[in-house]
Amino acid sequence: MDGLLPGLWGPDLFDGISWLVLAGGVLAAILATGRAIGRRLQLQLWGIPEALVAGVLGLLVAPKGPFPLLPEHLMELWAQLPLVLLTLVFGSLMLGKPLPKLAGVLKPVGGHVTLALVLAFGQYVVAGLVVLLVLQPLLGFSPVMACLIEVAFEGGHGSAAAMGASYAALGFESGQDLGLALATVGLLSSTLIGGLVVVLGRSRGWLVADLAPEAIQPPATPTEASDGPGHPLAAWLCNLGLVGVAVGVGWLLQLLLRQLTGWIGGGVATVGQALPVFPLAILGSLLVRWLLQRSGRSQWASAPIQSEVSTLAADLLIASATAGLNLQLLQANWLPISLLAGAGLAWNLLISLWLAPKLLPKDWFERALVEFGQATGVAASGLLLLRMADPEDHSDALPAFSLKQLLLQPLLSGGVITVVAPLAVTGWGLPLWTLVCAGVMLLAAGAGLWIAQLPELEEAR
Repeated sequence: MDGLLPGLWGPDLFDGISWLVLAGGVLAAILATGRAIGRRLQLQLWGIPEALVAGVLGLLVAPKGPFPLLPEHLMELWAQLPLVLLTLVFGSLMLGKPLPKLAGVLKPVGGHVTLALVLAFGQYVVAGLVVLLVLQPLLGFSPVMACLIEVAFEGGHGSAAAMGASYAALGFESGQDLGLALATVGLLSSTLIGGLVVVLGRSRGWLVADLAPEAIQPPATPTEASDGPGHPLAAWLCNLGLVGVAVGVGWLLQLLLRQLTGWIGGGVATVGQALPVFPLAILGSLLVRWLLQRSGRSQWASAPIQSEVSTLAADLLIASATAGLNLQLLQANWLPISLLAGAGLAWNLLISLWLAPKLLPKDWFERALVEFGQATGVAASGLLLLRMADPEDHSDALPAFSLKQLLLQPLLSGGVITVVAPLAVTGWGLPLWTLVCAGVMLLAAGAGLWIAQLPELEEAR
């Protein structure tokens, strides 16, 4: 897959494999230690994810940490993991559960879509205001910096790295480094602040699990015949293979898209070349699940195993990104990063806790929580927060969120709009781009309020 662990295979193949095994083994050991500490201290009760603990442990033993035990090359490999792990998260997203019937999810999906649009385009608005009022006139930063909140918070490290060349071509040479730093801040904020929001929701009785027992929908149970791989190892290999097929479909779609946009040329080709693979992996996940259901082999995809794959990938992503935090870069650029991160985080909290209850149907808190995690620290953080708030899967948040991702992931969070945004800023000017984003944000909010008033549609039998 293009862009995944580039340069790993040098002249010495054995040396490259050895480094890869070492990097994976050390990261797995750090994650296991962080999980053990988190469970022993029951840190999730305080809203502190175990993966964040693991990341801090990695940061302590990083080459520039207080106990520099890890080699620099190992950290370079870790720095390339977020894009790989995020692709695995999306590749497994739709595999583990039956595809929902459209009649029962149209209204919830509409609420998720409009909320996500308000969050994303609002990030462009608040970033535009911060750049126009402070960073550009007082500190001389490029107007393209107004794109960093969305690309870093929503798209994460993968999108920030992928957009580096585009920023440099537009004269914003430090865009990639600042984007990666802001992505790490967003990831930390999502897991830490999101964990505190879970604690708040638990204390206020907003969680579905806190409702009366008769109001809780029991977790869905599979209805297919249990004739899938019987041996645990065989089941794991089968499910990992399904994730690999889903990611492979996304990679083929990426190649096809780049070929088609290359024929068109111009700005369309620029968009196609910059689009990473992970937004398309969810399409592969959907296609594989649909084929399994059509062929009567849905039992091949185990919901617990797919959930564990997604959870492990998300935890490894958070741990590796936290451990690779560039403290020197944060220190050197603390003011612009703090202003952008503070503005983005405040916006996400405001919309998730104030507007989300008006846009979303039942289970609004779990639905808003997963959207907050997505909008602050990519989908992996949203799924982690959802697991913290709803470990028994009582809410109906995941199916609607997954379908929303299918609709919007190719556009936002590293998709087409993310790629087009810096071109629009330089072509139209930052004031006009900010006004356009404000208009889209208000239209999405209005559409969401209208959808929320529609009667519920009964799920097709």
